[in-house]
Amino acid sequence: MAENKSIHGVWQNRWTFILAATGSAVGLGNIWKFPYMAGENGGGAFVLIYLVFVAAIGIPVMLAEVMLGRRGRQSPINTMKTLAKSSDASKFWGGIGWLGAIAGVLILSFYSVIAGWAMAYAGKIIGGGLLDQTDIPSQFGAFVSDPVETVLWHSLFMVMVLTVVAGGIHKGLEKSVQFLMPALFVMLILLLGYATTTGSFGEAVSFLFKFNPEALTADAVLSALGHAFFTLSLGMGAIMAYGAYMPKEHSLGKTVVIIGVLDTLVAVVAGLVIFSIVFANGLDTAAGPSLMFKTLPVAFSQMPGGIVLGGMFFILVTFAAWTSAISLAEPAVAWMVETAGFSRIKAALVVGIPVWLLGIACALSQNIWSDVTILGSDLLDFLDKLTTNIMLPLGGLLIAIFAGWIMRRSHVVKEVAMKNFALFNIWIVMIRIVAPIGIAFVMYNSIEAWLVFINK
Repeated sequence: MAENKSIHGVWQNRWTFILAATGSAVGLGNIWKFPYMAGENGGGAFVLIYLVFVAAIGIPVMLAEVMLGRRGRQSPINTMKTLAKSSDASKFWGGIGWLGAIAGVLILSFYSVIAGWAMAYAGKIIGGGLLDQTDIPSQFGAFVSDPVETVLWHSLFMVMVLTVVAGGIHKGLEKSVQFLMPALFVMLILLLGYATTTGSFGEAVSFLFKFNPEALTADAVLSALGHAFFTLSLGMGAIMAYGAYMPKEHSLGKTVVIIGVLDTLVAVVAGLVIFSIVFANGLDTAAGPSLMFKTLPVAFSQMPGGIVLGGMFFILVTFAAWTSAISLAEPAVAWMVETAGFSRIKAALVVGIPVWLLGIACALSQNIWSDVTILGSDLLDFLDKLTTNIMLPLGGLLIAIFAGWIMRRSHVVKEVAMKNFALFNIWIVMIRIVAPIGIAFVMYNSIEAWLVFINK
């Protein structure tokens, strides 16, 4: 099994896999969440700790997940079942695949709603209507409160995602990332070029890279650790599924490092773009989650060419969300193809329709069902907390333990195939000890914070 190609096919080359995996990792977490988290946590102190955690925990766990995927050559569910059996391990370890696949579709249900907001804003800004408003921040509240419009944009985004997934490896995933990722990079570079002309680019650089020890709170460290893990799309089966399609002869270590660097680079460049605009227009760096939908449109309305720049920015966000959303659906769809013998189209519909319906409920939880709460949160917020605080770190923790302690050492050595044995031993230490401790620490504090919130 381990030596065979995946029944779904393999990537044409290593760079296609790099683009696909980077597309999975690059999403709303990079362009929306990273900048506002940096803004809330003092800038440079947060960024430095974030970069350390990406290197120390994120990349080692990503290498483990890609390794498991390429070794199993199946969907994450069947891969973990096969690898557990080949290591004479308990069937319990096969549950890692199920946990990741379920987390992926749950995330997709609310992720598509937020991505739909970004699509809508791209259209509104390009159409010129949004930036003509006198009270732009209030327009976001009005938009989210409209059940018809939010459900419509969510549905359109889901159609885009399922169309790509239904096309399979070569006609769907490869073609999409070969267009979307270069387009994303080009738009990001163009926006970065504009940021250098705002007169506040130096201020943005200083904010993101100047280390301020006084800003380094315990919460900032925990936020950096958690985001370093989640921004790489770990623990949800996506990277494992993509790893299953990776050609055997390609180096895992070098490939994973490139993906981690590209993902981090996108987040940092997005931060430079956003904060250059924020500082140039005298806006609040600590605006939080509303930074993208309430604060930035105000800036776009005040600058020359704001319609073009604002439209480009939200198209960039949409593209990033699209590449990530595709990978969220892939583990479950691949499992349906393998297990039930469905065609890609049928499998995409069987998986996609329930996710679409749950997404409608998430969209409605922001307006007509806003009074309905689960453990003190609306449905969208509840699913976000459930997956981000519990399911993803648990999946990552189990992946690290399985790869480091349970899987046969000979299988790990053969699949990772590092020529430098010292580097391999460093990775083993990171995956066996450092990553599990770090992830468990994040899980404990995240769950504790959630319980405090619930009991208020």
